[in-house]
Amino acid sequence: MIPLRDRVTSRRIPFITVLLIIANCYVFLKEIFLGKGLNGFIGAFAVVPAAFTTGGAHGLAGLLPRSVSLVTALFIHGGWVHLIGNMWYLWIFGDNVEDCLGHIRFLGFYLICGIAGNITHIIMNSASPVPALGASGSIAGVLGAYFLLFPGARIVTLLPEFIFWTIAEIPAFFFLGIWFALQFLYGFFMVSTGE
Repeated sequence: MIPLRDRVTSRRIPFITVLLIIANCYVFLKEIFLGKGLNGFIGAFAVVPAAFTTGGAHGLAGLLPRSVSLVTALFIHGGWVHLIGNMWYLWIFGDNVEDCLGHIRFLGFYLICGIAGNITHIIMNSASPVPALGASGSIAGVLGAYFLLFPGARIVTLLPEFIFWTIAEIPAFFFLGIWFALQFLYGFFMVSTGE
């Protein structure tokens, strides 16, 4: 299922949504041109759970500076598909949530959801030296807010139908319910396989 648009009209221009998309795209373009410096960049600005729980190379004195990665990791993505998927969902659903919350509260909500997602990842994968990155925690928060604010909204969706695709309008509660179930199953699979 690929959302194309929703049927809820925003009253205000979604400045923060647009700025977040621009910021994420900018950082990703910078990543592309880092070349050999990309691994160092990711190591410094992504969330490395082991660096928080075991001290890692930074030790206890580095915990405060390391906590900055809880925010910086939200703007780093692991590839074009990762970036486009997150930004597309932000574009489709973020404008309406921003319209309801207001610009500043939406930005705070977006960041808090992303930080909460990163902290949850640290708790669930405490010994992992693998960097975690991306805006998925923030996007999940935006989708959760949309689910609560607009459960009766209709989402124009591209659906696979055997070897063809069709366009249908799906209720937001159903679309987002499936999305959350898939995320839960993916997370459960990752934890149960130890990846």
